[in-house]
Amino acid sequence: MPSEEELDRAAAILRSGHLVAIPTETVYGLAANALDREAVRRIFKWKGRPLSSPLIVHVASLEMARSLAREWPPEAGILAGAFWPGPLTLVLPKQPIVPDEVTAGLDTVGIRMPSHPVALELIRRTGLPLAAPSANQFTQLSPTTAAHVRQAFGDSVVVVDGGACEVGIESTVVALRNGEVTVLRPGMIAVEAMEALLGRTVHIAGSVEGPHPSPGMHHRHYSPRTRVVLVAANQLPEGAGAYLHISEPQRSGHNMAMPSDPAAYAQRLYQVLHAADALALDWIAIELPPQTPEWAAIHDRLRRAAN
Repeated sequence: MPSEEELDRAAAILRSGHLVAIPTETVYGLAANALDREAVRRIFKWKGRPLSSPLIVHVASLEMARSLAREWPPEAGILAGAFWPGPLTLVLPKQPIVPDEVTAGLDTVGIRMPSHPVALELIRRTGLPLAAPSANQFTQLSPTTAAHVRQAFGDSVVVVDGGACEVGIESTVVALRNGEVTVLRPGMIAVEAMEALLGRTVHIAGSVEGPHPSPGMHHRHYSPRTRVVLVAANQLPEGAGAYLHISEPQRSGHNMAMPSDPAAYAQRLYQVLHAADALALDWIAIELPPQTPEWAAIHDRLRRAAN
């Protein structure tokens, strides 16, 4: 874990309007002061990210979250009470203090309280909400270790090393508007768990024209440089490749065993894809996991990686 000196240095850089890569429990984020327009623009420039893709703002308290949201419906309190700190983002009408650069010009903002102690400590030390999309180039594989961030940016960005991410894929994003609860991006907090908690139906968003209300809604995302192919068990393409599998391995090629538990699979997915991508093979074949609700977020990431 980082030293006091490293945390102080990172907090000073963030307060000065510059970028720091920070750990969260989902993936590493490229963080900046969410209330500083110029700092936020630096995120888009460094990532090569289109302005139509909004950023999630990370907070360390309910008071900070509510200072950013113009409305705080009962559902927000219930979901935040159950899943914060944790991998859940709430999309709510924004206060004017949130720059349009953060929200792709929309009047809503995604807010999350991460559970990683380093992320929370940096927010507290700066006294600032931090916009922090994944610390990678746009559409490429998300980083789950500090080494992954350095592969993307070298020494050009200060990286606070908080170890490997525990969740391993991005947060569940939920929009709360006009009494409706809608999942914009699936994550490891399942729809069924939210429905049980709220006692009502949670909707799933379809395709969106124009600026996206949530990150992670582009057709191609979370993608290695190597071609990704989704396959049934053992149905591999021609040529040399890596095979991510839950069932039986192949006799030849690079076999990479994956857990049969969805939470463990999610935690390992990007790490294994980074390793497979580094082999510079013809393809990465991924055996499709079970088509059950607890695997929904993983199917979403695999589908976008293969597009």
